[in-house]
Parts: sequence; structure tokens; C-alpha cells
Amino acid sequence: MESAGKLYIVPTPVGNLEDMTFRAVKVLQEADLILAEDTRTSSVLLKHYDIHGKLQSHHKFNEHQTAAAIKDRIMAGLNVALISDAGTPGISDPGFLLARTCAYEGIEVQTLPGATACIPAIVSSGLPCDRFCFEGFLPVKKGRQTMLAQETRTMIFYESPYRLVKTLEQFAEYFGADRDCSVAREISKVHEEHRRGTLAEVAEWFREHEPKGEIVIIVAGAPVRKRKEESAED
Repeated sequence: MESAGKLYIVPTPVGNLEDMTFRAVKVLQEADLILAEDTRTSSVLLKHYDIHGKLQSHHKFNEHQTAAAIKDRIMAGLNVALISDAGTPGISDPGFLLARTCAYEGIEVQTLPGATACIPAIVSSGLPCDRFCFEGFLPVKKGRQTMLAQETRTMIFYESPYRLVKTLEQFAEYFGADRDCSVAREISKVHEEHRRGTLAEVAEWFREHEPKGEIVIIVAGAPVRKRKEESAED
């Protein structure tokens, strides 16, 4: 096992290319193989930093077929770096399966700290960020939203701009129209925007202003006192 290589999980910018860390650039420069969610998207980033490592596709449609083979190459001595189109691999992006496969084999998995959309969104929201839960992309069905109705921690969701208004309307239905929220759009890009207010107010804004780009929704948790009262009634 001493001759085995390592798996590096490397965050990439969610918008501004300057959000790469010095260490991330160094790891990608020195890696024997770079796995990318979309090689065309990643080629732009690598070219920007004059990185010419070997690039291979690794995405949600082929990761079950390729994870074992990549693990074997790492065990044979290759150092492999995994990146996604934007942000930290494994957070609503491919990465979990390969990381688990390598970890179970005793391969060293190093995840570099770096860019992700959810943390800037919650810190900028003005809502409590000492305790929060990350829910990622919700399924189309409403069941999970009903389960979260009594969650007291601040909640973080990812959403498509095409579904944003419908999702906010569903949140208003299950959490209450007066629940505070913040919608962050295009984080770290030129047109970054944070729209704050109640779920009803923010939904109304985006009904009148078509949303574009990457979306993060932050929703305030249920008041603790209200939750205790409802539990007592049950």
C-alpha cells in the first residue's frame, strides 16, 4: 500500500476563475490524471492556469462503470485529482462514489477546502448560520418538503432557475408565506444578486423578473417556540 497514489478532491470556482486556491492549482499541475465532470468546461479553467495534465471524463452517467478502474490505477501508484464543473465535487456533483470506493480500499483521500455555492449564500442571507442543514436539490415530489416543515435550522437548497418560482410557491405553502428567505443568484459572478424577504415576497419578485443562472435558496427554520407548541398539541 506504500506505493499507492492518492485521490485529491479539488474544488473549482463557482463563477470567478480567480477563486482557485494556490494549492488547488499546484495539485492539478502535479496530478497524473485529472477527472472532470465535463472536459470542455474544465479545459477552460485548466488553460487559464496553464495546466496541461491528462484529462478524463468522470460524471454521474459513467461513474459506476469507471470508479473501480480509477481506484485500481490509484492503487498502482497514480495520483488522481477529481474536479466538477463548479464547486466542490460530491456536493450535488459526482464524487461521492469514487471517494467512498477509494476510502474503503484504504486509499488516502484528500479533499481541498475551496469554493462552494452554499456557504457564501447562507452567510450573505442575513439568516442564522450557526446551525443549518443542506438539502441540495429537492426531488420533484413534495414529500420531503412536508418533512422539513418543522425544521428549526436554516435550510439550504439548490434549484434550477426554471423551477425557482414554483419551488418558492411550494415552500410558501408548506413553511408559511411569511417565512423569511434569501435567494442567491450567480454567486461570485458579475451579475451576483441576493434577493431577501418573505417567501411570498421573493416569489412575487421572480414572477416579475425572470431568474437566470445558478440558484441557491436559503429558508429560515421554524421558530423553536412554535415547534414546541405544536408538539405539545399532538
